Amino acid sequence: MAIDPVRVFLVEDHGLVRAGFSQLLESSPGIRVVGEAASAEEAFGLVKESSPQVLVLDISLPGITGIEALRRFLRLDPGLQILMLSMHEGDPFPELALQRGARGYLSKRCAPEELVIAVRQVAAGRCYLSDNIAQRMALESATGDRTGLKALTAREFEIFTLLVRGRSVREIADLVHLSPKTIHAHRANLLRKLGVRNTTELVRIAVRSGTLDLVGHAES
Repeated sequence: MAIDPVRVFLVEDHGLVRAGFSQLLESSPGIRVVGEAASAEEAFGLVKESSPQVLVLDISLPGITGIEALRRFLRLDPGLQILMLSMHEGDPFPELALQRGARGYLSKRCAPEELVIAVRQVAAGRCYLSDNIAQRMALESATGDRTGLKALTAREFEIFTLLVRGRSVREIADLVHLSPKTIHAHRANLLRKLGVRNTTELVRIAVRSGTLDLVGHAES
């Protein structure tokens, strides 16, 4: 009896990279690429139409970033298994992705065959992390390291990224469907947790952590 192939959808804005991923997965037994998109916005409708089992989602996308899009994809299909791909191996991205429902987080620096392994693992309902990411997260858990951006909740980090993009409190409130008063409270909490006084200092943190590269990419 033939086993149905794992249905995979790719969201990656670089065409050559996406083509390479697609060729790699299509050439692997038991995997079929059912769709591709260059942005999260483009992917929302296509994912619903193609019904993939696994969504391979780049964290750095034009428009809505992969981190921001995660929950929306899962609202479209709660059974969707999402594997994040990123150049960002350090905090806070892997933990935030897992908090928001991703099943795996893979570094783009990994060997090509690891992508195939990761897709099969998350398709089977198991979690998958690159070895170096898993080791870092295990060490942080063992030492209780919850400093810096790791101390932020998923909502606080979302507001942090919007603030360093230059969004006003009113604009953020409209974007995330919360009151300005609630946004002010989240802003005060994340400033306190990060030990800074204003948005200018938040931008400095974003530059040091690599977050500004991610959100800057998203605005381009």
